[in-house]
Parts: sequence; C-alpha cells; structure tokens
Amino acid sequence: MSRETPQIAIPAVYMRGGTSRAIIFHAADLPADSNARDAVFLAALGSPDPNRRQLDGLGGAMSSLSKIAIVGPPSRPDADVDYTFGQVAIDAPLVQYKANCGNISSAIGPFAIDEGLVSATGDTATVRIHNTNTGKIIVARFAVTNGMAAVDGDFELQGVAGRGAPIRLSFLEPGGAATGQLLPTGNPRDELEVAGLGRVSVSLIDAANPVVFVAATSLGLRGTELPDELDRAPGLLACCEALRVAAAVRMGIASSASEAEARIRNLPLVGILAAPTDAPTLSGDTLPAASHQIVVRMISAGQPHKATPLTGAMCLAIAMRLPGTLAAELACLPDDAEADLVIAHPSGLLPVAAKLRLEPSPHAQEAVVYRTARRLMQGSVLVPRRALEISANLSTTS
Repeated sequence: MSRETPQIAIPAVYMRGGTSRAIIFHAADLPADSNARDAVFLAALGSPDPNRRQLDGLGGAMSSLSKIAIVGPPSRPDADVDYTFGQVAIDAPLVQYKANCGNISSAIGPFAIDEGLVSATGDTATVRIHNTNTGKIIVARFAVTNGMAAVDGDFELQGVAGRGAPIRLSFLEPGGAATGQLLPTGNPRDELEVAGLGRVSVSLIDAANPVVFVAATSLGLRGTELPDELDRAPGLLACCEALRVAAAVRMGIASSASEAEARIRNLPLVGILAAPTDAPTLSGDTLPAASHQIVVRMISAGQPHKATPLTGAMCLAIAMRLPGTLAAELACLPDDAEADLVIAHPSGLLPVAAKLRLEPSPHAQEAVVYRTARRLMQGSVLVPRRALEISANLSTTS
C-alpha cells in the first residue's frame, strides 16, 4: 500500500515577464475547485505571511513578485490560448482576479511556444492570447530560435539587468478592461472626497487596467520621489489607500469602501503624475526633462512600484491622449498624434504607443509596448498537502 506524501508536486514554470515574475501553471494540472486552486497558489508563493516576507514560498515579498498565471486551451475562436492572471496577496489569504498584469502577459506567448501549446515555424512567432480577466485579446510577436522562444537579443528593458529578445505586445481594444467603460464616470476629470486630503481632482481611466491619476502636488509631492522616499513619507501611503478606495467605489469596481479595502485591494492602481522634469532613477542616473513626456510614480497593491506596471503605463499613455484629463494637462505631447509616448518612472524610461478615436466618443483602439521575458525554472512546485484542506474562511475574488 502506497504512503501518502506530505507534499503534492504540481507541474509549473517560473518565469520573468517584463519587470515581474510569476509561477505559470497549465489549467489541466490544477484542481477544478476554485478554493483548492487558490490554496495551491497561496502555498506556492508563501502567503499569507503577516511578516510580509513570503519565506515559505516562491514569492518575493512585493506585489510584482507575488503573481501566478494559468494557461489553457482557447475558449474563443480568435485566440490561441486562454490566460488568467492572479495577484496573490502577501499578508492575506486572497487571490485577486479582477485585473490583468501586462508584464506577465509578455511571458505567456513564449510559454505557449515552449510548452508546445502553439506551434512555431520560421524565425518569428505570433500568439493571440485571450486574457480571461478582462476578456481582451493580446497579440504577442517575438523571435524564435530552433522552435523555442528566443532569449538573447539587444533590447534593453529598464528595470531588468542586461538585454534580451524583444516581445511586441499589442493590447487590442483595451478600454473598459475592468469596468466596461474607458471613462467609468463619463468624465475626463472628477473630484473625490478623500480622508486626510479633502477634495482632490483626479482622472479615473480604465484602459488595460483601471487607474486613478492624481497630480503629485495634490499629495504634497514633487512627483520625482523614489519608492523608498514614498514609503517613508509620513501618512502618504494611507492617503493613497484612501484615494484608491474612494476611486474604486466611484468607478464601480467595488460596491462599498469595505469591499475595496478587504476584497479588491489591487484596483485601481494609483498614478502620481508630474510634468516633465529632471527625474532621478533607482540606478542613480538622472532622466533629463527633454527625454520624456510625463513623470509617474505608481502605487500597486499598497506599495510604491519600482517600475511602472505595464497596464498602468498603457492606461497612462491613453490618458495622455484624452483631452481634459490630468495626464493630458501635465504631459508635453509630441505634435504627431501617433508618435510613441515616453514615460519617466523610477527605473528609467518606458516608450508606449496609444491609438485612440475621439469621435463620436473617446475609444481606445490599441496600446503597444515592448518587453522581454525568460523562463527561469521548470519542473514542479511543492505544495503542503495540508494546504488543500480548505478553511471555511478562505477569501477569494472572481
């Protein structure tokens, strides 16, 4: 008679996508029950951890390193694969599926090719990805070497050491990813009553992911502070969280402040904006004002981000092209309406292309970005068997 092992081995691949990392699973290898599936993800990443270190898992103690992805056969005819993203809370038993991650999206095409889910012929591959979180199609194009996704290349992604093979990601019809509307309130500018701040002027935009944009000056900031400075600023993160909660309710992402605080803790992102200026980076360099159109610092899942979340950058690019928004007011836009827009963030510069139609009403047609990705480890992730003994109070969102 075989003995039951204390841990269960589940096939998985650990990948970097852009400036994030995730454990990627085949849908067929996971439990069908959603609670059991989420228990696997929590245990694999080491959550919940009240010390926020995730030492008992593969998580990296920050939101950009506490992610999972599920890949499976397509559920619609215009896609090659289905992809579901999960943001795993660090200090709570919570896996959030309300939004996509643009960085992890860049890993899905190479994963699909390397795993044989999509065949590659020639020197390039095109993979049409259906993101189930948003219901949107992402088209990934990248080089192939001997039937596998290329790794080596000359593309430098700021925030990631070295260079790699570029991955072109085209996010089609990105507007209304979470709320169904590019402008969830119908307005390019709104005012929110925020505890600790009073009435604050904001732009509430939903493209690729929903973001509440606020001028740095409204928070008493220059806009060029680095993440550690934002972390140390007395009361700042509490004010940003109060702003996020108020925006979540106004945008219809959450029905109440309590729901936004407890169950939808990663949306919307908070984008703190400033006009182009000489801006420091984490590497110690200074980005000249002439090198970019706008400066942003983003708060993601309650933490100052060391780069710009890719979906947040796409949302910002679209907001910059929307007349009347804070982003359009602060940005120094090029004369060419289809030119790339360059965003200054703590890790450097990020070029993003945004294509919009303004009449008869604003409509986001496409956002294009470039990333790199690399498979870091493959095999099985070990999950304690006890983790599948689901407690009645396991929190999940759909």
